[in-house]
Amino acid sequence: MAVTQKNVTDISALPGLDKLWSETQGDSQICVAILDGPVDQSHPCFDGANLTRVQTTISEAASTGLMSSHGTHITSIIFGQHHSDVLGIAPGCRGLIVPVFSDHSRGSLSQIDLARAINQAVEAGAHVINISGGELTQSGEADPILANAVRSCTENNVLIVAAAGNDGCECLHVPAALNSVLAVGAMNAQGLPFDFSNWGETYQTQGILAPGENIQGAELGGDIALRSGTSFATPIVSGIVALLLSVQRQRGEKPDPHAIREALLQSALPCNPETGSDCRRFLAGSLNIPGVHALIAQGGKTELSEENLEQPMIQPSEATCLELEASANPLSDVGVLVPEVTPSELVSGTVNHLENTEKTMTIMPSQLTAPSVTSSGVVASENCGCSGVGVKSLVYAMGTVSYDFGTEARRDSFKQLMPDVEGNPPFPANPYVVSQMVDYLEQNPYEAKSLIWTLNLELTPIYAIEPVGSYAELAYEHLISAIKGQIKPDNDPDYVSRVSIPGVLTGKTVRLFSGQVVPVIAPEVRGMYEWNVNQLVTLAVEAARTAMPQAQANQQEQATRASLKEFLNRMYYEFRNLGQTSQERALNFAATNAFQAAQALTEATGKGMQLDRIETEKSPFCRMDSDCWDVKLKFFDPENDRRAKKVFRFTVDVSDQMPVTIGEVRTWSISD
Repeated sequence: MAVTQKNVTDISALPGLDKLWSETQGDSQICVAILDGPVDQSHPCFDGANLTRVQTTISEAASTGLMSSHGTHITSIIFGQHHSDVLGIAPGCRGLIVPVFSDHSRGSLSQIDLARAINQAVEAGAHVINISGGELTQSGEADPILANAVRSCTENNVLIVAAAGNDGCECLHVPAALNSVLAVGAMNAQGLPFDFSNWGETYQTQGILAPGENIQGAELGGDIALRSGTSFATPIVSGIVALLLSVQRQRGEKPDPHAIREALLQSALPCNPETGSDCRRFLAGSLNIPGVHALIAQGGKTELSEENLEQPMIQPSEATCLELEASANPLSDVGVLVPEVTPSELVSGTVNHLENTEKTMTIMPSQLTAPSVTSSGVVASENCGCSGVGVKSLVYAMGTVSYDFGTEARRDSFKQLMPDVEGNPPFPANPYVVSQMVDYLEQNPYEAKSLIWTLNLELTPIYAIEPVGSYAELAYEHLISAIKGQIKPDNDPDYVSRVSIPGVLTGKTVRLFSGQVVPVIAPEVRGMYEWNVNQLVTLAVEAARTAMPQAQANQQEQATRASLKEFLNRMYYEFRNLGQTSQERALNFAATNAFQAAQALTEATGKGMQLDRIETEKSPFCRMDSDCWDVKLKFFDPENDRRAKKVFRFTVDVSDQMPVTIGEVRTWSISD
């Protein structure tokens, strides 16, 4: 690093921030989660900050790498204590450090792991989630699992604030482009968008500009640095949201992050076409702290005055800072099967490489160091407060079973120990051929412990399964049986199309042969089920037939069978998830416990109705110390849209490793 003199954006001089600080510097019950690199919490600016690190697949401590530097800087912009040289926006709020970018893996991260981290932040009680990163996308769509995680934030009134990206184009990043997310672009000290800050039609309705030039923040080793880019504009907005949530609490109101999002967008300072600027680059407008403060003070319903619409932009002041020397950032295709989240610092020497990263579908911390900014812009590279300790560790997930060797040595040991395959002449065994591995494991069941067993969604491992305890051998038997059934024809009675794995996150992770790191779950044996959809449908329909006359049952069996099969497939494909949040566990158990769905489907199809929507919501009634969710099946008449819709509801308690349904299925009619 080199020490240089530069202009620095004085965050404390943001118009309206002093007035907001006079009211609050942050409420300890308001929680902001930072999804970024590891954080050097030993930096003096964090002395007295209320920060808790959440255990993720990134277990490393902060080091001298780019991701640790990025995460430390981002975190200090929000939580830098006011007795230090880094004045954070909301130093009194509580922070969750949720590492998602790794120094050791060059910052690659799958969208599934990003979704997992979002879920963890929600479960830990975050009100705001800061993501200074994004993945360039032509459609603005994300992996369904990431989209579900973002949707869960909306349902739990948690706001994601995400960087718009530094590609300098009319293009979108996820998660910034997803519905309900607040996107943040970067502007300079004169209030003009940086050339590198992305824009696009979606951002014009859900994005704002914030200061992003020479933002001072903590640097590794106790130093201070200046950084520029949308990465560093994003935590400024997240910090303002946290302060406004604190204002709501002080006034006895319930914190409402999404109401604040709407107030930020409503109060944003619009582009002035007379300046000759391209107003599309201003997104919905620029951050207006006095304006949004006024809206929140009046419950978000007041009109803005001219005083609140004409605040001058801040001016830079001179300061001594530390700045990273320009260096190449070695990005590479790590070969994972899902889109990658690849953090990178866009420093000089990296643009040519970034131009060739389209195939890796990378998410990058959206930043530029100051020397990289050019006039032409960069080339496109294509609820309550935090719990403090406990993120819920229960899992109830569905998928398919596979195995992994972890290392070449372990793979070769199996290859040498497995007997030759019969033939003329015999040929060496291949440990990647599942049928050969099954034969070997059935003869040598103790060898199952030497494999890394995984639960997969499609072809993507989401968990490693590690049986423990007295009945671990039974769990391994389930796993062997599952992979044996998965390779059978789908019309075979023993065919296995899916498994359900309830369990507990152990807090450990394991590195697979591909280099992917996944969390480890200890399974609950009594809830490990394997089934094929055809058989499950048959059993469920037969159970439902007992509730009606034989003639009627025969007549509608075919319709019920088709509807139930559709229900199960939708539960698996449309709502596929990590089985991590309470809501996800309830959905997955509903798919496993298809008999109740069969009861609803049989009654509805008997009246000529079809399944419309599947919804979950927190149950208003529950037993003490339980966690209950209502799963609702909504049906409509395809031949009469004026006919009342039918709703069937059953309640699932997910407070234990093995979920249970409580009460009877309830049904009623609705008009829409």
